[in-house]
Amino acid sequence: MRILITNDDGINAPGLEVLTEIATDLAGPDGEVWTVAPAFEQSGVGHCISYTRPMMVAELAPRRFAAEGSPADCVLVALHDVLKDAQPDLVLSGVNRGNNSAENALYSGTLGGAMEAALQGLPAIALSQYYGPDNAQLDDPFEAARQHGAATIRSILDHTDSAATPYRLFYNVNFPPVPANAVKGTRAAPQGLRQGTCFSTEPQISPSGRRFLWIRGGDQRAPTQDGADAQVNLDGYISITPMRADLTAHDALPTLDKALS
Repeated sequence: MRILITNDDGINAPGLEVLTEIATDLAGPDGEVWTVAPAFEQSGVGHCISYTRPMMVAELAPRRFAAEGSPADCVLVALHDVLKDAQPDLVLSGVNRGNNSAENALYSGTLGGAMEAALQGLPAIALSQYYGPDNAQLDDPFEAARQHGAATIRSILDHTDSAATPYRLFYNVNFPPVPANAVKGTRAAPQGLRQGTCFSTEPQISPSGRRFLWIRGGDQRAPTQDGADAQVNLDGYISITPMRADLTAHDALPTLDKALS
């Protein structure tokens, strides 16, 4: 198996090292793992592409490349340049430092990379490690993802329909904020919404007296509806959420169509 990996935390991120281990396990002794990842951190860029500027791509080692762009850019670089004559069988994005459950999924560059791979017709999975008081101070905060990652991906590949659809499925996997031995299992879960919290801005005055704004995240332990991804993670389970890039609110179409008629 030939696997392409990317992320949004950057080429030197510890989560990418974890993903390399996971991908190497999956690829097997006769497989290949190729890395094309952002040269610098690209957290929060979503499905952004560098449409108005070129980018530099550097080969750092055999099968290891850094691109001055977003995760979606990196997938495009891999599929249409680095691996244009030998397409990957699977694209993995992550392992993100922090969760991409609930509304975080909409901002995530990690998911942006997986989404682009799906739009290009390839199976793709995004992986993220939830942080919390039970794992943030561990010697290896990625312990749950490291130990359960390969088995989780195999379960997705073995039990999902790979039939082509106009918008191909990709998968959002979030590992819970607990040590590996405390993971209770795996749950299929819809994307949730944390109640009463959202991204915001926080002002700060620089030493020179200029006013700047930082983007600030919301409470990552705020509740979602029962059974949704973030709640499943906080309950100690790995969540798997099937997704598509189709943004149509299909449930609203009949009412709108009736009103317009």
